[in-house]
Amino acid sequence: MELVIGRVVKTHGIRGEVVVDIRTDDPADRFAVGTVLRGRAPRNAGGGVSEYRVAAARMHAGRLLLSLDEVRGREDADTLRGTLFVIDAADVDSGDDPDEFYDHELEGLPVTTVDGDAVGTVKEVLHLPGSEVLSVTTDDGREVLVPFVREIVPVVTRDGIQIDPPDGLIDPIDD
Repeated sequence: MELVIGRVVKTHGIRGEVVVDIRTDDPADRFAVGTVLRGRAPRNAGGGVSEYRVAAARMHAGRLLLSLDEVRGREDADTLRGTLFVIDAADVDSGDDPDEFYDHELEGLPVTTVDGDAVGTVKEVLHLPGSEVLSVTTDDGREVLVPFVREIVPVVTRDGIQIDPPDGLIDPIDD
């Protein structure tokens, strides 16, 4: 099982730096100079995994700028757009905070409405540019994408997830 620690958003400048949206509580350690990162390419680029060594890291405008030994310029950096930097879940202690979860802890959990109606099971947590989304496989086999925001997902525990879906999110609205 893998955990996402960062996502390449775009390139920065002409030297091949990449802008990384941080998804870890410990960026100084995870992206330290000399660290070898595993990068999972986006699905539309084949989804393969490559390794990259951090040459330099610095904060800029609330995001992390990385220079990687294997990236020689802007064109190389452009090919990394959307890449997820991942680590093995076994390398991380999930901690005791009841409001923080790793993707692997949510995947497979049952999903019900706040009224107690069964919806399905969390298949995957999608890390999209704007926010996270839960991919839920409904009990009848459909995929429903649930925005992972407190207004729609008010209850998350290690035993299950309760959602308060707006009309039309789970079942299409009849005309």
